[in-house]
Amino acid sequence: MKKVILFFAEGTEEVEALTPADILRRAGAEVTICGVGGEMRTGAHGITVKTDIADAQLSDSADFDMVVLPGGMPGTKYLGSSEKVLHFIRRAVNEDKFIAAICAAPTILGGLGLLENRSATCYPGMESGLGGAIYTGGDVCRDGKIITGAGVGAAVEFALALTEALFGFETAGKIRKSIVAD
Repeated sequence: MKKVILFFAEGTEEVEALTPADILRRAGAEVTICGVGGEMRTGAHGITVKTDIADAQLSDSADFDMVVLPGGMPGTKYLGSSEKVLHFIRRAVNEDKFIAAICAAPTILGGLGLLENRSATCYPGMESGLGGAIYTGGDVCRDGKIITGAGVGAAVEFALALTEALFGFETAGKIRKSIVAD
């Protein structure tokens, strides 16, 4: 079974977190929504989410195939300053796992130097934080094991790109059809 760790901090954009969690679970992934700073987190638009676990409960050696970073403010700032989140990003790089970030969250990857000379996208106006990336301006961009998305309006396409990365084109197509996104 494919395993995904999706981080959710105070001020995270709810749609950018819950859409990938939902679609990846439909595909058969074990998605762990990890609350940065606690189990109950309130998103950017006042929706309180009970995460699966708090970051303090997440073992540094937890098995995973993908790390997902939703955007939103100030959620992105909290994610980017979390040692737990940074640990899992570094592990993903070192272990050749997938890293996905949407909206403002690609700037976390840019700040770590992970996007230099790679194609990436983000929320319009955040391009300066991409750390030398080749900004595509698209809704979703995949460059190797890094997948980036532009924002809420791209959340379904972003989630389907994550599904395709983990499960293949056919599975992503079946999910696309089942959610009437074609």
